Amino acid sequence: MISHHLLLMLPVAIPLVTLAVCALLRDYPLTQRGISVAGSVALLAAAVALLVAVYDGTILATQFGAWAAPFGISFVADLLSAVMVLVTAVMAVAISVYALVDGARERERAFFHPLYHGLLMGVCGAFLTGDLFNLYVWFEIMLIASFGLLVVGGTRAQLDAGVKYVALNLVATTLFLMAVGFLYGITGTLNMADIARTLPGVENQGLVTTLAVMFLLAFGSKAALFPLFFWLPAAYHTASAPVVAIFAALLTKVGVYAILRSFTLIFTGDAGYTGPIIGAVAVLTMVTGVLGAAAHFDIRRILSFHIISQIGYMLVGIAVATPLALAGSVLYVVHHIVVKANLFLIAGAMRLAGGGFDLKAMGGLHRSTPLLALLFAIPALSLAGVPPLSGFWAKFVVVKSSLDAGHSVLAGVALAVGVLTLYSMVKIWNEAFWKAPAANSAQASAAWRAAPRTRWAMLLPVVGLAAITLTIGLATEPFIEFSLRAADQLLVPHGYIEAVLGQEVSP
Repeated sequence: MISHHLLLMLPVAIPLVTLAVCALLRDYPLTQRGISVAGSVALLAAAVALLVAVYDGTILATQFGAWAAPFGISFVADLLSAVMVLVTAVMAVAISVYALVDGARERERAFFHPLYHGLLMGVCGAFLTGDLFNLYVWFEIMLIASFGLLVVGGTRAQLDAGVKYVALNLVATTLFLMAVGFLYGITGTLNMADIARTLPGVENQGLVTTLAVMFLLAFGSKAALFPLFFWLPAAYHTASAPVVAIFAALLTKVGVYAILRSFTLIFTGDAGYTGPIIGAVAVLTMVTGVLGAAAHFDIRRILSFHIISQIGYMLVGIAVATPLALAGSVLYVVHHIVVKANLFLIAGAMRLAGGGFDLKAMGGLHRSTPLLALLFAIPALSLAGVPPLSGFWAKFVVVKSSLDAGHSVLAGVALAVGVLTLYSMVKIWNEAFWKAPAANSAQASAAWRAAPRTRWAMLLPVVGLAAITLTIGLATEPFIEFSLRAADQLLVPHGYIEAVLGQEVSP
């Protein structure tokens, strides 16, 4: 039986070891690729073991360095953090296989594999940390690795996007560090469980509310919320398919996770003030994202703006703050990670099969590559919320919880944005798959069919992710039940506090 200390350490230790080995084997690209895929599979095994250990509601906590909480560095796993680590590992395996072809050598010359596993390490660390300052540290590790991945190609557009991405994220990170300093000043601790215990006793609750807004701004920038989303569409469309897929799957979700964790564990006394703010931001995020997607004809830009719009749905659960609403947020995050990563992987395959990313220069793919057309339809319709796919159930829970709590505006906007999302997906279908093929598109399709190794290495991860989408959609009950239990742990955080501090806490 694996100790809980090891279970909590492995999701960070495995990417760290894989990173180091891949860096040492830089001159051996084939070996490096094998180590990268093996490291991703090992991370998946560790994530499954962690989820199994907490599935019955147990909350695991450990302290590093032989220092007891709240002075030691805490790692904590409840249902939410464990499932986030698991879905991260699933993405790691799928994208590491996809990255074996189509530009693999160019990426490897730019340290793709060490940077890739460095990003995974930062993401897993952010999901498991129980300490606000170490959350900042994991954010910085993610930022460094993601910047390196963003400029892997070394093109002028990628360097320009990378500078914008880093500059804007450094502003948000600085704001986060300032907020952490102020919070430490009024509580004398950085351990999240200890802050949750001591913060209600702070005399100046107005200052606490101000800090809650500062944290919302800092995490909101990481999550690409309105009006802090401009770094995302300026950067994502320049990256290669495997890089933008892992970005789309994970980077903004770490920001969403941080908002979920902080506003259900730490800032629980400010819901009357911050709840309406989060609700308004959710509405504006959904609307601006989907309108940006509707205006573009580049597949990557359309999908990038849809990341923004879908983040708004995840915020609805935090704004409504009922058990069903938070369960909707949890389910939506898991669904969206799978679907959005898959759509960017499919976009990479469409570039090879159709000759580019510009929809106006593509066409005829449903005749030349019918399997690719089917694989596109599954995540595209799921993103739009068409039953019985995973996106329908995630949207259904979010909308129903909003209506049950009397938030009809949130529900109405969510439904309207779903219709506009369907419009964007139909636009991609009509332009890339249905209309007559252009000359360059026909040539690209012939080259695609003539490269079976590349084709199947790219399509196998897509098939696997599509199967997950169908599984969530067709066997929804266990996923909703799990999301409800995760929401209960978030809304009643005493078990989390007791697991970390080792003492009973009065409700």
